[in-house]
Amino acid sequence: MKITLVSFGIAKDIIGSREMEYELPDSASVGNLLEKLAHDYPDFKDLTSIRVAVNTEYAKNDQVISPQDEVVLIPPVSGG
Repeated sequence: MKITLVSFGIAKDIIGSREMEYELPDSASVGNLLEKLAHDYPDFKDLTSIRVAVNTEYAKNDQVISPQDEVVLIPPVSGG
């Protein structure tokens, strides 16, 4: 299935795009997505505290993703 993947900050830098279609197996979970991202983009493994939102709601690793879902990668934010 294809999902819309939106990324910000360092996640966007690693992936090389703010928004893209991303291929996942049917019935993939958020955890499966993170594993596939780490496989496809090895530097992604360094993002240990990234959050994932599915359709504007924070999601846990066991949440199943549907093809119509918008998935957003939210890296840690720092500032001052």
